Amino acid sequence: MAAVSFTTIAQADRAPPVQWSNLTLGYNRRPAIHHVTGDIEAGSLTALVGPNGSGKSTLLKGIVGILKPMTGKCTVRTKAGLAYLPQQSELDRTFPTTVGCLVALGLWSRRGPLGRHNAADRMAVAGALTDVGLVGFEDRPIDSLSGGQLQRALFARVMVQDADLILLDEPFNAIDESTVHDLLHHLKRWHADGRTVIAVMHDLDLVRSHFPATLLLAREPIAWGSTKQVLTAPNLAKAGAFSAAWQPDAPWCGHEPDSTRDQRHLRVGQ
Repeated sequence: MAAVSFTTIAQADRAPPVQWSNLTLGYNRRPAIHHVTGDIEAGSLTALVGPNGSGKSTLLKGIVGILKPMTGKCTVRTKAGLAYLPQQSELDRTFPTTVGCLVALGLWSRRGPLGRHNAADRMAVAGALTDVGLVGFEDRPIDSLSGGQLQRALFARVMVQDADLILLDEPFNAIDESTVHDLLHHLKRWHADGRTVIAVMHDLDLVRSHFPATLLLAREPIAWGSTKQVLTAPNLAKAGAFSAAWQPDAPWCGHEPDSTRDQRHLRVGQ
């Protein structure tokens, strides 16, 4: 049975943290993205782009393990764990918790749900809130935050997790320009620290300016590699046409990967 394989023991320094082998993911037994083969380079900064419904968020959920493969395999290797920041629309902002407690959830993998926080933990939370510009917000309920403030708090939670594989789903969507600028700084710092960062993005200008590598999706890989080579007019037109042609009630995709494209071994982030 297809599955996501997680390896958390120490790996070779340059071992790919994410590898896909003819991966197909979907919902209600219908594929949402299919025939993905390749790997993400350790320490790379990669944007996932494509039309709405092209499978970007689905692919992230496959890495996290929220979705199990319908076929193929997803292998994830980490030394210090995985941090996942979902879209804000997936969060319940009415849940009665504070900014400080939200950020402290980043300690869960080390302390467990009932573990007590020590002085170092409290310093980590305070330091992360300082880094994202939320000093004094510790006791604020999350339902009182603006969209930009909540995103800053979520970035602080990622900081506290201190993971070496970071997955961000639309991290700059519907927030103000100042917050985008500040959070981009942290994203680029993670990359400079040698962490692997994969982000679902819609703003292609931001991608061109800040992301060295890009995977363009339209329910399957359209182009994958350096951002300059991927985000060309022909590739974007192809992705748009492919997405427009998709039908939600289409039958199972039974074709094998094209030998000239999908079966080759792709390495992103070099």
